[in-house]
Amino acid sequence: MTDLPARMRVRDVELMRALAHPLRAELLNYLMSVGPRTASECATAVGSTASNCSWHLRQLASWGLVERADGDNARDKPWRATQVGLDLGEFSTDPVTQAAQLAAWGANTANDQVLTQRFVDSIDLIEPEWQQVSGISTYALRISATELAELTAAIDALIRPYVATIRTDAPPDARPVHTSVRAFPRIEADGKPSS
Repeated sequence: MTDLPARMRVRDVELMRALAHPLRAELLNYLMSVGPRTASECATAVGSTASNCSWHLRQLASWGLVERADGDNARDKPWRATQVGLDLGEFSTDPVTQAAQLAAWGANTANDQVLTQRFVDSIDLIEPEWQQVSGISTYALRISATELAELTAAIDALIRPYVATIRTDAPPDARPVHTSVRAFPRIEADGKPSS
């Protein structure tokens, strides 16, 4: 397998703050999932107005996260994501940076919840074959920090060939699918094996 593009490493606090805006997070995620879309198409998908989406898309463009794509006419050219994903990195010990990281993570977590609820609310509209293969899996792991880093890297390696913005060999029946992996220590657990 050839090397696939890496996720953008986000280290700039101002960019993290920009990504903490819920609509920007949703727009970027949407464009990474479906490919080039106009501001009007984005507005329909995310439940906003075309002018509001256009403004936020321009903000994302100023950070190099989206750009104009070729379109049918000069008036309403589509936007496309320029990234295959984002890497917000390890949590900083600097309080300002950490606050920006947490805000960006929060916006992405909220977007995950919106997409999950939208799926649950629309289950009757989804084809049976897609209903059967969709799922939410939850696991309780007992794992070291080193093992978690290895597991996360292995999951990323499995998922990366299917990333919408870089996949060129998708079969005709392929469609956008939201995948979210979360892995973090349970705060209420003491870390000791139960007896």
